[in-house]
Amino acid sequence: MVQAVVAASLFLSSHAFAQDKKTDEDKPVDPDTGESTVEEKTLGLLPNPFQKYGIKFAATYIGETLGNISGGLKQEAIYEGRLNLAVDVDLQKLAGIDKLTFHANMFQIHGEGLSRNSLGNFLVISGIEALPSTRLYEAYFEKQWGNKVVSLKFGQLAADSEFFNTKYTDVFTNASMGWPAITSLDLPSGGPSPPLAAMGTRLLVNITPQLSILGGIFDGNQAGPGPGEPQERDRYGVNFRVNDPPLLLGQIQYAWNNKKGDPNLAGQIKFGGWRHFGSFSDLELASNGVSLASPTSSGAPLRLSGDIGGWAVFEQKLYRVPKSDDRGIGVFARVSGGPADRNLIDFYADAGLELIGLSDNRPNDKFGIAAGYAHVSKRAQALDADYRAVVAPDWPVRRFEGLLTAVYQYHVRDGWTLQPNFQYIIHPGGGATDPAGPMPGKVLKNAVVFGLRTTLKF
Repeated sequence: MVQAVVAASLFLSSHAFAQDKKTDEDKPVDPDTGESTVEEKTLGLLPNPFQKYGIKFAATYIGETLGNISGGLKQEAIYEGRLNLAVDVDLQKLAGIDKLTFHANMFQIHGEGLSRNSLGNFLVISGIEALPSTRLYEAYFEKQWGNKVVSLKFGQLAADSEFFNTKYTDVFTNASMGWPAITSLDLPSGGPSPPLAAMGTRLLVNITPQLSILGGIFDGNQAGPGPGEPQERDRYGVNFRVNDPPLLLGQIQYAWNNKKGDPNLAGQIKFGGWRHFGSFSDLELASNGVSLASPTSSGAPLRLSGDIGGWAVFEQKLYRVPKSDDRGIGVFARVSGGPADRNLIDFYADAGLELIGLSDNRPNDKFGIAAGYAHVSKRAQALDADYRAVVAPDWPVRRFEGLLTAVYQYHVRDGWTLQPNFQYIIHPGGGATDPAGPMPGKVLKNAVVFGLRTTLKF
């Protein structure tokens, strides 16, 4: 027993030195900007009189105008915004509790959503699109052991900032460049991601400075079961559900050249997956074994037990501006898949390039280009084909949705950025609306979307 304790102490001590050199990526993340809510650069307008006691407030506002000039359901221009208020508490400073912190934030969401109302697409145009509401998002404690060797979070959590993520998507405004469409569409209530976090716990273990494992267990349906829109079933983010079939997430990640000041180019690879223990609807068959499109269908889908999926993430810096850890050119690629019989999207992939501060005159500006692809599962396509055979010979068959996007982030000053962006949506909704939706079988043409986002960190 004594030998085990000594060995554990040596393990933590050996990691303490290494972790001091590792790039710090474990601070609470602002869901609007991807930056730390603790070590952020702001406009300096928000007072923080209790910071010496370990209490830090943060406020971020995103406002954006978006318009699709062609394609989708209809042409429209909209404005939407989200105010994010956050608090971080260092309980070691406040109450002497060693290496324990608390983080919470809430959203005030307003405006219309372009994807929901005008496009009908899968890869939602904006990461802040949601039904208008004032909602609690995250509220969790984090306990660390060693020098960031082991970290445990518990409370109401989001998964998108740690699982299936890459740092080179932070410039993009499309929601799927953060939490991809395969998880947001296939998991109940969209999975633990904006705008609905879920009750759960997450464990991170840094085995070495390069190798880490990450695991989490979440309530599998944070809005709760029922018909209609999940955001309406959990309108204020205070359902705090813990009794739904659980969702497990796991990830192993290996990084290279990731220490601050390392002269070589940093990169990382991640492999992960999910396992959901709930029941899911078959996308073609009814409970009586015939197609949902058939006149003899029971009208209720066949229920299937559980769901699984996996993903891989690769990111690599291609060029680094001399004497800078952050500035340069980085690339990323992500792929993911799941069973076709119960998942609307059975394969997803995206890839892109981010340029960060290449000009000495504009060291904080960013530019990104990316492409995304979401394949409509064979079982969903089979249902469309059934409708074609039973209802009308010209019934459209959904196949895939694609995204091409380009974004420039102009750094006005610390705490203020402007982001003109362009998005081209290929085959919105897979090329057609849902056969069982409010506009069944409507063909959707490619959409061209322009937008301008402003972000203010107070």
